[in-house]
Amino acid sequence: MLVVDDEKVIREILSDFLSMEGYVVRTVEDGVQALEELDQRSFNMVITDLKMPRMGGLELLEEINRRAANVLTVIMTGFGTVETAIEAMKKGAYDYILKPFKVEEVIHIVQRGLEKQRLQEENIQLKEALSIYKMSEALTKTLSIDNILEVIVSTALKESSADVASLLLVDKTSKQFEVKVRQSSDGTQDCDDVEVLNLVEILEHYREDRPVLYHASRARRLCTQVPTDRTLVSMISVPMKVRLEIIGMLNVYSYSRGSKFNEGQRKMLSILGDRASSAIDNARLYQNLQRTFQQTIQGFAKAMEAKDPYTSGHSDRVTQYSRLICKGLRLDPVHTERVCTAALMHDIGKIGIPLDALNKPQKLTREEYEIFKEHPDKGRRILEPIEFLREIVPAVYHHHEQYDGTGYPLGLAGEEIPLDARILAVADTYDAMTSDRAYRQALSHEIAIAELRRCAGTQFDPRIVAVFIIEMEHWRREKTDAAQAEGSSQVAIGDQ
Repeated sequence: MLVVDDEKVIREILSDFLSMEGYVVRTVEDGVQALEELDQRSFNMVITDLKMPRMGGLELLEEINRRAANVLTVIMTGFGTVETAIEAMKKGAYDYILKPFKVEEVIHIVQRGLEKQRLQEENIQLKEALSIYKMSEALTKTLSIDNILEVIVSTALKESSADVASLLLVDKTSKQFEVKVRQSSDGTQDCDDVEVLNLVEILEHYREDRPVLYHASRARRLCTQVPTDRTLVSMISVPMKVRLEIIGMLNVYSYSRGSKFNEGQRKMLSILGDRASSAIDNARLYQNLQRTFQQTIQGFAKAMEAKDPYTSGHSDRVTQYSRLICKGLRLDPVHTERVCTAALMHDIGKIGIPLDALNKPQKLTREEYEIFKEHPDKGRRILEPIEFLREIVPAVYHHHEQYDGTGYPLGLAGEEIPLDARILAVADTYDAMTSDRAYRQALSHEIAIAELRRCAGTQFDPRIVAVFIIEMEHWRREKTDAAQAEGSSQVAIGDQ
């Protein structure tokens, strides 16, 4: 409780009786001193006289509201009128006391006000619980670490009403804390003039399980650098842990005068930090699985191409062309990656084809061609037992189907052929035509494109052919422009 009155007797009476009721009381003699106290400490309630030297009760009330301080205010006066009472209430006063007053009435007002404040805090806690639930829902919908960090920091910033929030993670190689995300409530970003933490001091708090919630000069001691154009008022820092190991920290800062964080906000931020740690750990595990998955795919592709030197790099090029088609079709990233994985694996069944049949310079015999046609089915049988590759089986199995139904292995036609397989058919054929083979030299880009156009609607899906031609021209133009720019740069360097 903060009692503000220029009469010492009033201050002492209220201090004594409120202390007897178990409240912690501080007293000052005017509004200026009251603001200094509010800058230093958190209070539940301010009981202030109306008329005082330097700054009166209404001016103090306006300043408290301007600072958005979470404190109830009660106005006292010996010169009360209905008009002043109404004005005080309009400015946000909780209640109005006329002097001389009975101490019992003041105690009753205090108790009633604190009960109201308690109910408001419970409501805030419910809102915080809802926010944490919503954040958890958002985190379960993504396994992208960048997205997870953005959700965490924006939630911390919003729910703590902070001016700035930041998230630091420990780099696995250097073992140093690095700022991954920093957001300001006003949207400003200054990469140079930002908070730099005293990590030794903060980590000591973490090890000793001491909460990092400080105001004013004590908060500033936890930073070796703060923005030069404003004063740090309050800060919270909570650790992010995975299996008892600190992987990072979540911080919020207040630069608004009188706006200090409280223990409830620190606990809420700790909960956010716990949820964030789990989400980051899950995302990292997923990334490790993805790397293992990609390494497995690359291993399969290399094993396949090692058998046939004429197709070295073929799977990588088909993957590139397939990605261009996916871009032109505006497929989502997940679908695109599935197509690209299928492109890497589309010829895996050739592992089961005799080498002499693959590299024969003459035209294949009927028997050899029938053996060659088995590679989509062999690819299907290789991939189906592998659960994480099962979703690409239709593309691999059907990439030699033809749009008019004359392809193999099942003779599917039109939309019956899976979209992924229709994409692979165009990408695969273009690369086959523009690459050297044992039985012929590579065809030019122009001849290959003309052949795709000729076979659109019979061998290939005409829409995919059209998209491929457009995207390929864009891609080739970009490569040409980049090569010319690099050449100009090299000439300029040579001139110097």
